[in-house]
Amino acid sequence: MSSLTANTFVAKPAEVEKKWIVIDAKGLVVGRLASLIALRLRGKHKPTFTPHVDCGDNVIVINAEKVVFTGRKRDQKNYYHHTGYPGGIKERSAKFILEGRFPERIVEKAVERMLPRGPLGRRQLGNLRVYKGTEHPHAAQNPEVVNVAVLNRKNVGA
Repeated sequence: MSSLTANTFVAKPAEVEKKWIVIDAKGLVVGRLASLIALRLRGKHKPTFTPHVDCGDNVIVINAEKVVFTGRKRDQKNYYHHTGYPGGIKERSAKFILEGRFPERIVEKAVERMLPRGPLGRRQLGNLRVYKGTEHPHAAQNPEVVNVAVLNRKNVGA
C-alpha cells in the first residue's frame, strides 16, 4: 500500500441536498426524456454521486400527455402486463394509453424501467411526480425549470 491519503468521497444520506426541478414534456421524445429523468433521479449528474445512496433530485413532469414517439411507435409499440391467471397476458398500444385516462403512465413506466430494481430504485422512483396537465401542486418547493428541448435537437419529436 502507498502512503497517499486520497480517499474516495462517499455521500451520507443526511448530507445530500435535493433540488426540485420541473420538466415540460410537451413535444419531447419519450425515451430521451426518460433517460434524462432517470439520470436526475439517481443523482448521476452530481459530482457527489454515490451508487448506494439516494442522492438524486425531485423531478416534476408536466404535460405528460403531449409526449411523442419517433417513427411508428405510437401505433405499433405495445405495453404488456399479466393478470396472474393462466393465459392472462394483456397488451395495450401506446396510442391507447396516451388517449386514455392515465397518459402519464407512459413516462412513469419508461423511467421506472431505466432505474435499478430493488429498494433503492423504488425510493428513487418515489421522487418522480408526473402530471398530465400544466398544473402541479409543488409550487411551494420553488422548483427550477429545466429545458430539455435545448439540450439536443433530437430531444424534440416531429
